[in-house]
Amino acid sequence: MYYYIKAIHVIFVVSWFAGLFYIVRLFIYHTEAQERPEAERKVLSDQFEVMERKLWNIITTPAMILTVVAGIVMVSIAPGLLREPWLQVKLCFVVGLLVYHFKCQQIIKQMKQGIYKWTSTQLRIWNELATIFLFAIVFLAVLKNAVSWIYGLLGLVAFAMIIMSAVKIYKYYRLKK
Repeated sequence: MYYYIKAIHVIFVVSWFAGLFYIVRLFIYHTEAQERPEAERKVLSDQFEVMERKLWNIITTPAMILTVVAGIVMVSIAPGLLREPWLQVKLCFVVGLLVYHFKCQQIIKQMKQGIYKWTSTQLRIWNELATIFLFAIVFLAVLKNAVSWIYGLLGLVAFAMIIMSAVKIYKYYRLKK
């Protein structure tokens, strides 16, 4: 039974991350639409609000809930896992991902009210934070205790620096055009 629940967990993790990656992409487009003329801005904003609401309520949040439920069921089937250091660290990243999820929900509500606190560049960087969570969680789940914590942390920091540099390079070339 454990492996069936684990398969369900993985499927909904993929769905959850897909929703998180796409919602922030929609935030970027929604924010950039505010620079358009009034008539175009209104049409685009209305459409982005519909897309954001459907993505969030039909895919992303249900996937998050099912991911968490499946994870809880796996731990209830094999409670000894909670003593594993790799799982304890992974769960810290999962808590961070949940905070990320609910912050995205807050951004949806703000944009619906016409409040745009983030620039498109800040949102691009925000989007990469989900990538860092993904890498950390997957590497911990797959490698478990096979990787040194120091090398794992250094690798994660290096990966984050590469991603942030890529965002800055993209911004440079985008503004150059």
